Amino acid sequence: MPGTEVQTSRLSLGPERRMLHVGCGPATKSDAGPGFQTSDWTEIRLDIDPAAQPDILGSILDMAAVPDKSVDAVFSSHTLEHLYAHELPLALAEMRRVLRPGGIVVATVPDLQAAAKMIAQDRLFETAYESAVGPITPFDIVYSYRGFVGRERPYMAHRSGFTLTTLVRLFRDAGFRAEIAISRDSFDLWLLAMELPQSEETLKRLAAEFFPGASAAE
Repeated sequence: MPGTEVQTSRLSLGPERRMLHVGCGPATKSDAGPGFQTSDWTEIRLDIDPAAQPDILGSILDMAAVPDKSVDAVFSSHTLEHLYAHELPLALAEMRRVLRPGGIVVATVPDLQAAAKMIAQDRLFETAYESAVGPITPFDIVYSYRGFVGRERPYMAHRSGFTLTTLVRLFRDAGFRAEIAISRDSFDLWLLAMELPQSEETLKRLAAEFFPGASAAE
C-alpha cells in the first residue's frame, strides 16, 4: 500500500457540496452519474494508482487524509469488487467516517447474477457489453478484466462479487440504515445508502437524482 498523500487545498473548499470519488482511476466527476453534475458538487479524487493523478494517493481501506465528517457524498464505481471479503467492512467503515450527517454513498458494482445467466448458457467469453476500454465478457465480470490485470497492478484483480441482495446486506451490516438498490438489464448494480433511516419517498427521490436512467416511480 503506498503512503497516503493529499493536496490539502482540495479538502478546504468552503460550503459547497463535496463528493469523494474513491477508486476513481482515470474517471472524473463527469463519469459519476447525473446527480453529481451540477456546479455545486466539487469532486475529490482518491486512488491507489499514481497514474490516475488523484487528489489523494491512497487506499480506500485507509483514507486518513480525509477528515471525519468532511464530505457530503462518497461515489464508488467498480471499486468494491477489488477488495477481499474481510476488507469490505473496513472500506465501508471509512466511508461512514468521512460522511457528514445526511451524506450519501452511491456505489455501483458488477452484477454477478447477470453474468451467471450468460455463463449458464456456456457463453463465458462472449461479449456481455461494450465499455470504454473494449468488450466485456462474463469472465471479465467475475474474475477480472483481462486487459487491466498484470503483475504491475495486482489491485485490479476481482476478489469479491455481489448480487443485489448481498450488496444491500453488506451495507446494512456496516451500519447504514437506509438504502435503495436497483439492478437493470445491464450488468451493473447500483446502490444508494445513508446512515440514518429515510422515508421511501426520500430514497426514491434520491435514486431518481443519482442513478443513471432511474425515475422516482421505481
